[in-house]
Amino acid sequence: MPSQSKVLLDEAAIRRALTRIAHEILERNKGVENCILVGIRTRGVYLAERLRDKIKQIEGLEIPFGEIDITLYRDDLTEKQNQPEVKSSSLPPIDGKKIILIDDVLYTGRTVRAAMDALIDLGRPQMIQLAVLVDRGHRELPIRPDFVGKNVPTSKTEVVAVALSEVDQTADCVQIITK
Repeated sequence: MPSQSKVLLDEAAIRRALTRIAHEILERNKGVENCILVGIRTRGVYLAERLRDKIKQIEGLEIPFGEIDITLYRDDLTEKQNQPEVKSSSLPPIDGKKIILIDDVLYTGRTVRAAMDALIDLGRPQMIQLAVLVDRGHRELPIRPDFVGKNVPTSKTEVVAVALSEVDQTADCVQIITK
């Protein structure tokens, strides 16, 4: 049976979701003082950059920004056939800071757990909050996002595919693909 796809979010819907998340981050944290946005490689980094720009438009303030590579913290490394490609993490000092961790899709929670492990190895943040563009359910770990662009109930046979212009050389969109 051929796979089918359905667009969940187009470029405008992604922009609106990120604007809403930016406002929610500002409201919950009473501004951006003591906050750092941290994107999980790969698409989380670009979403974090977009949130940083939106927050600057709204508040007129720069929020510190970083990116984190979780490759070595994944719990499925033994399942991978090839040697993992490790990229560097780039973060300002995180001790005592409020970290807003950003990713594209939240599924089992294992990527977020790996990112939290990596952050804790780098310092002791005051707190970690989680922002995701899409929450598709099916958690295997007790992880819940603080900020969500869109909740999408899915089956385990479906795939949520996020395309961002910065990395995919295509128009921004989120699709659900049924195989």
